Amino acid sequence: MNIDLARQQMIEQQVRAWEVLDPDVLAVFNDVPRELFVPRDYRSLAFSDTEIPIGYGHAMMTPTVEGRVLQSLALTGSESILEIGTGTGFLTACLAALGATVTSVELHSKLLKRASENLADAGVDNVELVQMDAMQTLPPGRFDAVVVTGSLYRFDTRFVEAVTNGGRLFVIVGEAPVMDARRIRRTGDSDWVGESLFETRIAPLDGAAAPPRFSF
Repeated sequence: MNIDLARQQMIEQQVRAWEVLDPDVLAVFNDVPRELFVPRDYRSLAFSDTEIPIGYGHAMMTPTVEGRVLQSLALTGSESILEIGTGTGFLTACLAALGATVTSVELHSKLLKRASENLADAGVDNVELVQMDAMQTLPPGRFDAVVVTGSLYRFDTRFVEAVTNGGRLFVIVGEAPVMDARRIRRTGDSDWVGESLFETRIAPLDGAAAPPRFSF
């Protein structure tokens, strides 16, 4: 595989083609080595527009969705960021390149260890990794941007309460087959405004799956 060519094709034919036009976001896709964050058995798919399994029923988002996530936050380089669901650390690395600091929460210790190694290999040093069940508790304080990388069956106000006034939350809400990707802007201590961005489908955040349906 010609990695540089495959990366450029991913950027031009997938990410940019899906209306990701922010030059800073496109530059991050060029600069952050996505292939380092893909599980070894799936390296050949590193630049494909497909979800890549990472274990525990989860997958890396597609490059197009990752691009839309990053663009929706409109990061300027000064933000403190909270990421819920570290995965392999690729989106974490992108957030770290676009913001000031990232606190990333992951439930599974093996994923957290892998992400830590991947981030170190990529030279990313402005990330704090925390093993935590985000459906039970969140890190203290508020953040300028919050990203939830697994879907929620219902919107959970705890995540917007972790955002500073004027900050942004990206979250995906709903049930398969169609889920709603939303940007939430916090406008006051008890107020926020939501915006629907696009439809997608990703695995639920651990502990946030839809309740079982009963049949009679």
